Amino acid sequence: MSSSPRASSPLRRICILHFAICISQCVLLSGCIGYQVGTASLYAPDIATVYVPMIESDSYRRDLGERLTEAVCKEIELKTPYKVVSTPNADSILSVKLTRDTRKALVRNAFDDARVSENEIRTQVNWLNRRRLQIIPTQSIPVPPEAVAISATSNIIPEAGQSVATQQQQAIVRLAQQIVGTMETPW
Repeated sequence: MSSSPRASSPLRRICILHFAICISQCVLLSGCIGYQVGTASLYAPDIATVYVPMIESDSYRRDLGERLTEAVCKEIELKTPYKVVSTPNADSILSVKLTRDTRKALVRNAFDDARVSENEIRTQVNWLNRRRLQIIPTQSIPVPPEAVAISATSNIIPEAGQSVATQQQQAIVRLAQQIVGTMETPW
């Protein structure tokens, strides 16, 4: 028996369909060649170690710079692939200066006692690589690094059992998270 053109036609269609699917998948996947997966895509690949010197503080509150330094180091170790080291010969240096620590009353009672207060901690962050050049994410509007400040606020409500210490620690943790968040490369 000879094979008729009708018998080979469905087989030919299936082969053409499989070929078309393979080609379309190759075309679609070729657009994703530059993408990376995981935390490696969020951080600079040429940096493995970070030195965080003690944070200078312009505040009159005791141990604020030390507590912020500790929080930043813990946050780097927790959220990034970088290792915090104690030598300035690291791949990069993250220097932070605490520029402002203010507290103001938001709500007062009839006796002029503060019922809700706000604490703001403001810093300037400078991240340098081994050659002491700034590691800055590209920005659509160039802003000088000294003009960029990172701040965190926290509220204290004494009736809810909060103290000044817990309010300050909450602001320090938020600030450390924001500082470490700046170490990510932009999308």
